[in-house]
Parts: sequence; C-alpha cells; structure tokens
Amino acid sequence: YVLDLKNFHRGSHDRRLVPVLVATSADEQHIGAISWAADKVAATICLAANQIRSILQTALPFEEQDVQGANELNWASSGYQPTPTIIEAAKVLYETHGVEDITRSDAGATNLVITDQTISKIISDSKRTKSKSICFITGVPGSGKTLAGLNIATQRTERDEDEHAVFLSGNGPLVMVLREALARDLCEREDVTKSEARRRVASFIQPIHHFRDAALSDRDPVDEHIVVFDEAQRAWSHKKITGWMKQKRGITDFPQSEPEFLIGVMDRHHDWCVIVCLIGGGQEINTGEAGIGEWLDAIQKSYPHWNVYTSNRLDDADYLWDPALASTLKKLPVKRHEELHLSVSLRSFRAEAVSEYANQIIQNCPEKAQKVSGDISVQYPVFLTRDISCARDWVRSKARGSERYGILASSSARRLRPDGINVKTAIDPTKWFLNGPSDVNSSFYLEEVATEFDVQGLELDWCVVCWDADYRYRAFPDNTVSDPFNPRKGHGEFEYWKFSGTKWQTVKSLERQLYLKNAYRVLLTRARQGMVIYVPLGNENDQTRLPEFYEPVANYLIDCGLELIS
Repeated sequence: YVLDLKNFHRGSHDRRLVPVLVATSADEQHIGAISWAADKVAATICLAANQIRSILQTALPFEEQDVQGANELNWASSGYQPTPTIIEAAKVLYETHGVEDITRSDAGATNLVITDQTISKIISDSKRTKSKSICFITGVPGSGKTLAGLNIATQRTERDEDEHAVFLSGNGPLVMVLREALARDLCEREDVTKSEARRRVASFIQPIHHFRDAALSDRDPVDEHIVVFDEAQRAWSHKKITGWMKQKRGITDFPQSEPEFLIGVMDRHHDWCVIVCLIGGGQEINTGEAGIGEWLDAIQKSYPHWNVYTSNRLDDADYLWDPALASTLKKLPVKRHEELHLSVSLRSFRAEAVSEYANQIIQNCPEKAQKVSGDISVQYPVFLTRDISCARDWVRSKARGSERYGILASSSARRLRPDGINVKTAIDPTKWFLNGPSDVNSSFYLEEVATEFDVQGLELDWCVVCWDADYRYRAFPDNTVSDPFNPRKGHGEFEYWKFSGTKWQTVKSLERQLYLKNAYRVLLTRARQGMVIYVPLGNENDQTRLPEFYEPVANYLIDCGLELIS
C-alpha cells in the first residue's frame, strides 16, 4: 500500500512514508531505528495497538526536517495517478471499465483517452455511412498501444450487440499471458471453472493465426465488425505466409501477404467494418515480419475504396523505415490525426524519458544518451555490471512488495550459457509472468531467461538485461562509418553477429541487422522502475567469448551515462 502511495499518489512522490502493521492482539514490539530506502520509504514496522503514539513520535521528526510549512490539504487532494501493468489493465478493462478509470491524469493518459475518443468517432462514422475504414495508431514503447486496443475491443462489444470486436495479436506469449491472467481473475470473481473462464476469455483475445485459419475455412463474412491488430508491423510478408501455407495447409500458390489477406477477410462485410492497426516503432524483430509497408501496398493495390486514417507520425523512420514505402503512403488519400499517435511512455511511471534513453543508446548517440541519463537517474536507476551475480543481487534488493523482476537476453545471445543464461531453453510465459516467488519457473527465480519474443508487449518492474557478443560495439578514431542504421561519426559503430555451429559469423543482411537492433530496443524498454545491464568480462581462453567482444560495448555504455557497479 505504501509503495502504491509513493509511486502513484502525486503528493507522496517526495515525502517520507512509513508502513505500519498493527496487530490488535500482539505483544509490544521493540521500536528501533527506522530503516529508510533511497526513495524515503521505510521498512515495514510491526506494532501492538498501544504503540501507535510511539511510532508517530519516532517518525514525525524526519518529516518535519524534509517538509517545512507543508499544506496537508494539498497533499490529500493532489490526486491518485495509477499506471497499471498491461496485465492489471486487461483485468480492469475486462470488467467493462474504461481507460479513464485506470490511467493517470497527466499528458500521457490524456493522450490515451483522446486517442480512444478519435477511434470511437471513426467507428461511429463508418457504421453510419456504411463504409470501411482502417486506422493506424503509432506510439513509443510503453505508451499504451495495447491498452488502447484492449479498450476498443471491450468498449465496443459492450456498447452494441452488432459491434462484435476482437483483439488479435501475432505475439503468442502476450496472448497466452493475458488470457491466463484474465481466466484466473474471472475464476476468483465469478466462481466459474478454469475451463469455462478460459473459453470465455478466448473469444475476446485471439492469436491472429486462429482468426486467419478460420477465415480460410469459411468464406462467409466474419462475425466481428471491428478488429484490432496488435503489433501490426509484425504481420507476415507474402514469402513468409506462402511458406507457412505450403507446409501447414498444402497450399502452394497463396497469392497474398498476411495484411492483404486480413483486409480481404474484413472486406467481405457488405455494410461496414473497421480495422485498427497498432504500430510500434522499431519493433520488427523476426524474419518474415512485413512491417507497415505491406498494409499500405495492400490498400493501394486491392482496397482503394477503404478510408485510411493514420497518425501524423506514421512516416517517421521508426515506423516506415523504407523510403520507398514512404512514397506509397504519399499516394494514398490519407486522413492524418495527431490524436492517433501516443507520444508518452506509460510503462515507466518513474521516468517517461526511458524509451528516449534506450533509443539514444541503440542509435549510437552517447552524448544524447548521457544527457537523458542525467535527467532520469534519480527516479529510474540504470546501472552496468560485469558480474552476473551482482546483477541478480541488485534486482532482488530493489524489488519490494509484489514488484516483479526477471532476467532478459536477446534470442541470439548464445554465448551467455557459461553464466547460466541459456536462451535456447524456452520459458512458459504464463508461469514466468504470473506465478509467484515460490515457483522455480517464475521470473523471480532469475534462472529462466526471457527473450525479446517472450517479453514484447509485456513488462516487469525491475530487469537484468544481458548483453552478448551478438550486438557488439567497435570503437574507432576516424570518421568512417559503414553501418547504415548508425549514421553518427567519430565514436564507433555497432556490429551484428550470429553464433552458428561453433563460431560467430557476421550478419550481412540489412533486414536481419534491423531485427537484432530492434531486439535490444525491446529489451531495454521492458522495465517500469529500473534495470541493470550485464556485459560479460569474456574469457581469453574461449575464442567465442573473448574480452575484446565485450569491453568496447561496456565502455560505450559508460559513455552513455551508466555507472559501473560490482
């Protein structure tokens, strides 16, 4: 409760807070010195009922030293600003509340509510005019895109029986975790069986391939008039879906990319329908993910009668990274809305500049990263360590109450295995994200490592982010830069590697380089409260883990403002 006050009550951000548990039948307890954490929250004190005066006399002098002439009425009325995790938010929305009930009253939350209102108007207009529309919502990591999509799906379904809506995602772990969280919550609230709860939840959140397979089998219009595609930039290219169709369905000449097929499924409606595409910047992380360009090509080629609504940031490099695709966007009759861009991170309630910090690190801009680091370091600690035991101890020491922590690494970080970090061993996302500290399969044990594929769209309070030799940094004195994704000159450049067989090999494909870069972008934006980055020391006797693979990136991160701890 005290942690919620500290983090979410505006008037308590800078105040000292003392959690006191009074057991009415307890014997008197010894009241020693108050143990304060760095954020001015004391360790919990357990007392008997007749000791309340004593703890007040002990604690109040600290507050009087910090706050002179404080207006307690202003403190009491300063406002509660909750920022739930996506799992917590999904539970609340599923109970038919709106986003305004679960977000803060600052600029980020206001942006989210305005986005919801804009989409609602587009849906109402499409229904009134019997037209078909597609909307593209963009946003920085953690800005609430998934939250906005879940809100649309729940609110429209609740509002009108003929507005069936569904939330679709190609992100398997996200779907598994949200479904299981909602099912567990439903079991507790309504006393239904787990199987019944899972059945009910399944109609609300679906894996995109289930929706796609059903549409292949049945050529009639689907029940849903409103479909929300989460992480739409990860939809499959024509090559990827053709290979899948050949392998799984025996179809050798599938003619469309996944975006073109999905728009075609919704186009079967004779009256109206709306597609909402949620687009994350720099989030393509896997081979065959088409990016936003496939959606634009499909509209231009096959569905020019659709209304197209986009944010005013869709043609930014983070979202439309191929210049040729930007020209396609210019050819379309697009209606731009500033309200369809979510510009403020809600994931980290302590520092909304975290996504910007991660971006400057990834973009090879150490001076800019260092400046942002100085702005966020007090409220959002980020440290560097060369000792994995130190990293594990750090997150354990930071987490309090029910705060969740875990260890992350890129899926290509194959040579962290000597440190007990094996990315080839798959986790069970539902157990990793939802089960408690007593479960060895949960994130709390810091044994099983989650990759970018497991955590995209989800979050933890505290993270260990492991940095392997797949994404190296090479410092150099001259102004020669060969990497097209890192135009900055004079310091160094990132290099892209994959471990194949028994040795590292350079990654030459620009597409695969982008996926690796985005994998680290995802990993660096998962923590809500703080993180420690672990870079191995390397081993002179191991040709796959030489110190020169790791030393330059550690030095680079120090240049970005990270303090080294051991």
